[in-house]
Amino acid sequence: MKSFSFPPISNSNSKILILGTMPGTKSLEINQYYGHSQNNFWKFMFTLLNEEFSTNYETRKKLLDKNKIALWDVLQFCDRVGSLDSAIKNEIANDFEDFLESHPNIEALFFNGQKAAAFFKKYVKLKKEYKMYTLPSTSPANAGKTYESKLEEWKIIKTYL
Repeated sequence: MKSFSFPPISNSNSKILILGTMPGTKSLEINQYYGHSQNNFWKFMFTLLNEEFSTNYETRKKLLDKNKIALWDVLQFCDRVGSLDSAIKNEIANDFEDFLESHPNIEALFFNGQKAAAFFKKYVKLKKEYKMYTLPSTSPANAGKTYESKLEEWKIIKTYL
């Protein structure tokens, strides 16, 4: 199955960029980043930013915008059956050179999981140096750590806000 990523959620004032690998099946179906109800990404964001949790996608996007957080995926396109990153084939990365040039305030990149970081390192060469952090995946498939331990590692983003 051919999959295409979403456009980034960002503005010119974004200070950090959070990168996933590629939207999963449920996210693609409903056309929303981290659309699977068991993915903890949005719960983490609302918790870390001290806001009341919302399932409304527009509210979610505004939360990122208000806090100068950009959200995108490393991959622009891939072939994949299902949602697992391990099933990704024939991948093509997004154009980070243009994106980062148009977002000069970005200081740090945060990868939502090991695969996002691995694909980025494999395909992307940057002109400028950025702080880069690989965080535990918020996916329900990442059952090796507890919610609390993952959230604790995700707190690092607050140092850039």
